[in-house]
Formats: sequence, structure tokens, C-alpha cells
Amino acid sequence: MQKKFKISVLIPCYNEENTISQVIIKVETAIKKLDLDYEIIVVDDKSTDKSLEIITEHKDQNRVKLFSHETNKGKGAAIATGLKSVKGELVLIQDADLEYDPEDYQKLLLPFYETDADVVYGSRFLGGGKYVRIHFFWHYLANKILTFLCNLMTNLNLTDMETGYKLFKTEKIKDIEIKEKSFGFEPEITIKLSKKKLKFFEVPVTYNGRNYNEGKKIGLKDAFIAVYCIFKYSFKS
Repeated sequence: MQKKFKISVLIPCYNEENTISQVIIKVETAIKKLDLDYEIIVVDDKSTDKSLEIITEHKDQNRVKLFSHETNKGKGAAIATGLKSVKGELVLIQDADLEYDPEDYQKLLLPFYETDADVVYGSRFLGGGKYVRIHFFWHYLANKILTFLCNLMTNLNLTDMETGYKLFKTEKIKDIEIKEKSFGFEPEITIKLSKKKLKFFEVPVTYNGRNYNEGKKIGLKDAFIAVYCIFKYSFKS
């Protein structure tokens, strides 16, 4: 009999009024198909649009929980806030846009069922997802460089360190103090988890990336911050 986990889906949100409602609905639909106990934790990072109002309409004390920041702090800070309240054995990070498809949850969970994984990343570059939207070459190149540098420092062999789909055993991430408030969270958490000698897995996922007109937020500055974080946390004990 397949083990049943309770999964906590953590959604950091900043100015995603056009997608946040659909994301919450898609997350719930995907988890119910898998017949899992679950909670959805949404952290609004001081949105200036109607995101908070929309999330409030979905709020449910048992299933959909809402936390909000009084000032805009960044994705890493929102994740740190959400992690304090996680009750599931597994915690999954889900972006508040529609770039990643919750229908991939089954693939993300498979290594936990079959291999007792500690960490699973959803890779946009492995192949095997329904589709991957062709997008900016320079974003792709920056991602590959950052992943290469992270692999070099951690001795991992990831294909997509910057992926928005990261799934962890809660016990493995709860004792990690997240310092980075923005997108520097991605290399920070990868490096800190690698130092714990955990079992990492990657699975292919679908990706429908946005452009800047559609609301994409990460930029060149974040790539330089990520490089800094890779070296900072690699050499920091």
C-alpha cells in the first residue's frame, strides 16, 4: 500500500491578481486527485494589487491559510514566514503565477514513495514534461551558468537549480535558517541542503514561462545576487 503523506503547499505571492485564484484552485484539484491530506499556505508579500483580497476569498482555516507581510520583503522572506506554520510531512514551493503546473505533483512525489527521497526538484530541462515554453536565450544561459556554479560548489549534478518547484521532507528544511529575502533563496537553500548530505532527485516538469509584459519579476540583477550567494553559502560553515 502506498504511503500517504500530508503535503503542505507553500505559495509566496506578490502582485499576482491575475493568476493567484487559478493557482489555488489548480493546487487543490491536483492534490485531491492524489487523495492526500493537505494544507495550502499563502504568504502575501505586501501586494499592491488585489492579490490579498482574492486570497482572502479562498481562505479556509483547515485547508487554505493566509499570512501577510506589512512590508514587501521578497520571495525568500515569504517562504521563511510560511515554513514556520507548516504541518505536513512534505512541503512544496509553488509559485503564484501559472508558469508551473500542479498536475506535475504526481511526478514530484514519486521519489518519496519509491526511494525515500529527501529533496526533489522539478527540472525544466530534463525533457518529459508536457511542454516547455521556448523563451529568452539569456535567461536560459544564466540559469545554466548558475546551476553549473552551484554544482561545482556542492558536487551535485542538478540540471535546474533555479527551478520554482522544490519539494522537501519538512524535517530536513525546518532547521535551516533562511537568510536570503529575495531570489537568492534558491542557491542558498540548495547549498545548505547539500551540506546535510541528503538524497536529491530531479523529475521533468512542464513550464509555461512568462515574459516581462506578462508579469515576470526575476531579472539580471537577481542573477548577480545568485552568483554572490553561491559563493557566500558554499564557504560559510
